[in-house]
Amino acid sequence: MENERHEIVDLYIPRKCSATNRLIGAKDHAAVQINVADVDENGVITGSTKAYAICGMVRARAEGDDSLNRLASQDGYLKNVWNYQR
Repeated sequence: MENERHEIVDLYIPRKCSATNRLIGAKDHAAVQINVADVDENGVITGSTKAYAICGMVRARAEGDDSLNRLASQDGYLKNVWNYQR
C-alpha cells in the first residue's frame, strides 16, 4: 500500500520464491535469500547484486542447489553448469 507521497507504508511485504514463484510466508523459517554480487574483470565487486529467494519447500525436496544453478545460468552468472535432462 502507498500513501499520498507514493511511499510504501506496509509493515510486511512477502517475498516470492525465485524458483517456483510461490509466496514465502512469514512462518517459512527454512526459506533463504542469497545475494550474488556483480564483479568487474579484475574480480572487484561493482556494488550491484542479484537476489535469489528460495522457499523452504524447494529446500526440503533437496532441489535448492539445482534451482539456484538454473537461475544463475539464466542470468548469465554460470556457464555450462545446468542443463535440462528428462
